[in-house]
Amino acid sequence: MNSIVGNVKNLERILDNLKDGIVAHDFQRRIFYFNSEAERITGFSRENVIGKDCHDALGGPLCGARCSFCGESVDLAETTSYQTNIVTRSGETRTVEMTVSMMKDDEEQPFGVLAVFRDLTDLLELRRKAGEMVSFSNIIGRDVKMLDVFQQVRDVAEYDFPVHLFGETGTGKELVAAAIHNESQRGGGPFVPINCGALPENLIESELFGHVKGAFSGAVRDKKGRFELAEGGTVFLDEVAELSLEMQVKLLRFLQEGTFEKVGGEKTLTSDVRIISATNKDLKKEVKAGRFREDLFYRLNVIPIILPPLRERRNDIPLLVDHFLDKCTMRHGRKSPDFSKDAMSRMVAYTWPGNVRELENAVQFSIVRCKGKTVMPSDLPMELGVVQEESVKRGPTRKLEDASVREALVKTGGNKAKAARILGVGRATLYRFLDDHPSLADE
Repeated sequence: MNSIVGNVKNLERILDNLKDGIVAHDFQRRIFYFNSEAERITGFSRENVIGKDCHDALGGPLCGARCSFCGESVDLAETTSYQTNIVTRSGETRTVEMTVSMMKDDEEQPFGVLAVFRDLTDLLELRRKAGEMVSFSNIIGRDVKMLDVFQQVRDVAEYDFPVHLFGETGTGKELVAAAIHNESQRGGGPFVPINCGALPENLIESELFGHVKGAFSGAVRDKKGRFELAEGGTVFLDEVAELSLEMQVKLLRFLQEGTFEKVGGEKTLTSDVRIISATNKDLKKEVKAGRFREDLFYRLNVIPIILPPLRERRNDIPLLVDHFLDKCTMRHGRKSPDFSKDAMSRMVAYTWPGNVRELENAVQFSIVRCKGKTVMPSDLPMELGVVQEESVKRGPTRKLEDASVREALVKTGGNKAKAARILGVGRATLYRFLDDHPSLADE
């Protein structure tokens, strides 16, 4: 008996010295193990959580919307891994890498769940400040403007406030909306995108709110709308400026009260969803023109995020080209060709009116056109051939601005080499700029 007790205590000492937080609970969600690192990361002490329902003890599901113990029945795979955000006892949001595994007894019967998580918050922040972060939640970019977008996504993810994304066509508004959803506590719930401009006017109310059987010709059964399908998750209203004034009124009511009725129905329903909207139009101008309700504008535009066009972050173009080449390699099972220096120079010099979406199309076109191992200027789409030769000969360039240089220097603590990496220029270029702007160097 003493030997068994000693082995248990030794095992507990080992688990307490791991760099991973460990929480174990049974199928009634009662916590029976909570190690020291779990205490440090979450801020909760084991004395206050052992024997308690984990949702009650930790102020909600530690796994957020991904929790398998929130519904009427348990739906748990053998092992599941994902990155998520948790809220500590002090209300701070921490990013963790979470692995959840089912525990089984000697007879292979499941009896509980083991959650192992590692805190990534400080590491991700250091990478961002050092300019080493090149992707975030499936978004590619290391330009200072994109790093700022990454930070804004992290900042708004922990709140349920409505977010409005403004950006030109092809800047990746849906990717950013999905990133906000995935980084939030709703990350395991549904993400439902709705293109408001693509839905027919006579069907959009039914698509958003659903309908009951017999509501109109062709309504042969009850149907759930997108808001109902997104319960516990996020609805992304893309091209929201295309909604008619009549639909804007109904959307406004849902935003104000969280209630709606299905088309043809009399029962008032509720849905717990977060709203993210987006448009490539200036909503303030749409309001002044009478095409968009002012009260709805203020409901949607609680937290605005502006996505930079590709021409304003040209140093991300080689990075994105490599990403799309790797994507094609994985999809087709054969190595994609590289881009020659001259071809890449043309890519960087082009203005990209279609932004990242147009860039991906150009990469795919060039792969098909190229007959060798290297993409040459002649393999590029026709519109890239009209780039002025003077721009091509100079190669990739980036115009530095006082504000971006100042911000980069502040983020790197004055380290010019790291600042140059963030700005996407060579150190010599940054040094010449600082020589011409001595006030920045002295700050």
